[in-house]
Amino acid sequence: MNQDTSKNPSGPTPTKKRSRARRILLIAGDVLALCILLSVLALFAADRRVEKCAAGRVFGDVETVPAREYGLLPGTSRLVHGKYLNTYFYNRVHAAAALYRAGKIRKIIVSGDNSRTDYNETGDMKRELIAEGVSEEDVLSDYAGFRTLDSVVRARNLFGASEITVISQRFHCERAIYLASEHGIDAIGFVADEVAPRSIRAKLAVREAFARVLAVIDTEILKTKPHFEY
Repeated sequence: MNQDTSKNPSGPTPTKKRSRARRILLIAGDVLALCILLSVLALFAADRRVEKCAAGRVFGDVETVPAREYGLLPGTSRLVHGKYLNTYFYNRVHAAAALYRAGKIRKIIVSGDNSRTDYNETGDMKRELIAEGVSEEDVLSDYAGFRTLDSVVRARNLFGASEITVISQRFHCERAIYLASEHGIDAIGFVADEVAPRSIRAKLAVREAFARVLAVIDTEILKTKPHFEY
């Protein structure tokens, strides 16, 4: 009796293998598409949440910004790549000094990162403010402002600042106002000039989009606290 050798009982045929691989790729594609969609929705929702909270609370004119006891100057590096002057840093300092001279703030909280001996955002901001005529006794130093969340909450915890004027670029002011609101702090923002090249602004816009998602997650889901509360 002749045996049929056309069948291969030892495993799936090449056709079946290709079909299985195709199904796996389709499922992976669907999962990737879903992840992208959810990411886009999260970015949009967080951006709208922050903008809605900050609406009508960000000012660009010294004459119209309400007067408050405390200004909050969030830290950023004085130098870019260790050798180029950072316009964001200097524009924030100039804006804070302008508010102080106009009597719109009486104390300036400089809150930055001083986690390394060779890096001191807080000290750099304080020196520049004093050079611009701000009295040293009116500059309050917070050396543990590692994130905007830390800076905002510690302004209240360390100095009793329940009402603050955040001085930074618009995108940063809006996020800081949102974070302050979520922690029961009454905050407004004053916009410092933004004169960075378009390529840098585009990069920062992408970074800010994800920072807003993280801000919402930190405050509304994880209930994140500052690294050091006091």
